[in-house]
Amino acid sequence: MFRKLRADINAAKRNDPAARSKFEIWLTSAGVHALSWHRWANFLYRIRLKLLARITSQFAKWLTGIEIHPAARIAPGVFIDHGAGVVIGETAVVEEGVVIYQGVTLGGTGKEKGKRHPTIKRGATISAGAKILGGFTVGECAKIGAGAVVLKEVPPHATVVGVPGKVVRINGEKIPDLEQEKSDPVAEELCHLRERTHILEEELAALKQQIKDKS
Repeated sequence: MFRKLRADINAAKRNDPAARSKFEIWLTSAGVHALSWHRWANFLYRIRLKLLARITSQFAKWLTGIEIHPAARIAPGVFIDHGAGVVIGETAVVEEGVVIYQGVTLGGTGKEKGKRHPTIKRGATISAGAKILGGFTVGECAKIGAGAVVLKEVPPHATVVGVPGKVVRINGEKIPDLEQEKSDPVAEELCHLRERTHILEEELAALKQQIKDKS
């Protein structure tokens, strides 16, 4: 337990430029407090004291503003910065070195059974307000942009932004928007209108010629 606490404090010191000392982090960091309470709740959950585990997790939520289901698996060395509004679901897995900012949800997409919450691999960064919904994997060292809604698997070292989330970089290199290059709906509509106008002009000219011939 103390080894895990030490790893959590070290992660906070490494990732938070405002942290002046490890003692200050231990006293004041809501993320460290939430993780410590979660580890106790997770222990209670694993020995089948599930009601007591849920009571513990809800008490920790009241104290810290961070809601972590007692069954979630969180490795030592995770950093939750500020943390207000963070929600981590029952079957979520968070590996060492992950950084989670305020307002993040690691949730599901409905009432499905089994693995319904995401697995966040080592070194990933989940920015403020991001929602990762589903039982897929976010790869190692991936970066999820602020406010992104991620609904499918993210490869390692990828950067994801937008709603729904879209991979825009891998290993720092920009990914071309192939779909946009292949199909521009505005240009297609303009071409269709030009073609239709040309047909109507030909029909109008033919009609005028018929009227002229009859007169």
